[in-house]
Amino acid sequence: MTPIAALIRQTRAIPVIVIDAIEDALPLAQALRAGGLSSMEITLRTAAGLEAVKRLKGAVEGLSVGVGTVLSSDDLKRAHEAGADFAVSPGFSEDIVKRALDLGLPYLPGAATPGEVMRGRALGLDAFKFFPASTLGGPATLKAWGDVFPDNHFCPTGGVSSDNAADYLALAHVAAVGSSMPAPRKMVQERKWDEIKALSHQFVASTHI
Repeated sequence: MTPIAALIRQTRAIPVIVIDAIEDALPLAQALRAGGLSSMEITLRTAAGLEAVKRLKGAVEGLSVGVGTVLSSDDLKRAHEAGADFAVSPGFSEDIVKRALDLGLPYLPGAATPGEVMRGRALGLDAFKFFPASTLGGPATLKAWGDVFPDNHFCPTGGVSSDNAADYLALAHVAAVGSSMPAPRKMVQERKWDEIKALSHQFVASTHI
């Protein structure tokens, strides 16, 4: 099992985060951790993303901080330099995979087809982000994939919530689920930390099947 597979199997629930203001990074991370989450994926959808990762490195005990929406090998390099514990992409790029292997950074590429999983396996990968999960058929598709890729580990993201997380995690080869549900962007902008803590508790509870 690769480091990224072990990490997602341990965390089970990964909140996908968009941060607009640097000063929100620490109280947000503290709210997520207080809600029982042990990892967070900060996307590169805003200019604040990488700086937030830098500020959070080692700041909250028991919380792994990753970078999401990695679209190029340069993005991956910047994530590594920022001190990210892991990196995630929405799709599959052989260039990014090779850069991640060179840097030794745990990396979760996206896979939307069996062919992409096979390409990743050929490069030594065993874990993939299944995205966008709901559009691609949800648990039914992943159940079929499990028949041919039983030794791989998947993290469905996209349309995942506390209402359907258990449906995914009931599948042995689903290691974790990713969702923006614990910390919606608007709620972060409004700094509703208590509400985010409560949603995090709800999300974590839904993954304990």
